[in-house]
Amino acid sequence: MNLRFEEDLELWSRLDVQTVGLFLPKLTAVGLDTAVARVLERELAVSSVAARGFTLSDPASWDADAATLATAVDVAADVDAGCLFITGGTPGPLGFDDCVVALDAALGLVRDRARDRGVRLAIEHTNPLRRDVGFVHTLRDMVEVARRLDVGVVVELTNCWFERGLNQVIADGVGTFQLVQVSDYLVGTLTASERAVPGDGDMPLASLLGAITTAGYDGYVELEMLGPRIEAEGYRPAIERALRVLEPMLPAAG
Repeated sequence: MNLRFEEDLELWSRLDVQTVGLFLPKLTAVGLDTAVARVLERELAVSSVAARGFTLSDPASWDADAATLATAVDVAADVDAGCLFITGGTPGPLGFDDCVVALDAALGLVRDRARDRGVRLAIEHTNPLRRDVGFVHTLRDMVEVARRLDVGVVVELTNCWFERGLNQVIADGVGTFQLVQVSDYLVGTLTASERAVPGDGDMPLASLLGAITTAGYDGYVELEMLGPRIEAEGYRPAIERALRVLEPMLPAAG
């Protein structure tokens, strides 16, 4: 997360990475036209474009946020991304149901543009410690909200692996899944977004990925690497180790 876009490109080249996720603020920093051109000239496949969500408790800010998201829609269309996703948005003092209503209204400002450009919108459920960016904290709730708002779901495994009846939630909700994000979690970690390299933590990744593919999911599985453990090791060795762990799991999972 702390690398600049040009550093990302260099890292991807060294690792022979051919499918990538993009983060809108990084692209904006180098210029959107320049960033899109770099992606296209390298013939990179794009699993997702991630953008920041809305401040749900402040409707006066929605127009500006929607304008940024509309730009993200254009980027996602230009690079033929698998989806464009945001988190649920900052709730402030709003309760859950009011947040759903607010998010529906805010997304209404960009739905037509996304539809016209053939871009699939999706929402990521977030760790409860990240109330600054989201109000949906379980996959079960995220599937329900996604169906109400006619959007897809980004499945963040570190935020749902402990849920009750998860295999059934996955089986019931797989039709909404647009992206599955994989990293690992070490029990005893007390801060959000402090990920571990797959295989270093306590998540049953093989069974989780097996449940998802058995349910019929055949979309992108995105390696999400961030946090102090990843930074300390370095992105290149961390990603290389992660791929060695995950690659055997995916064929085994189906």
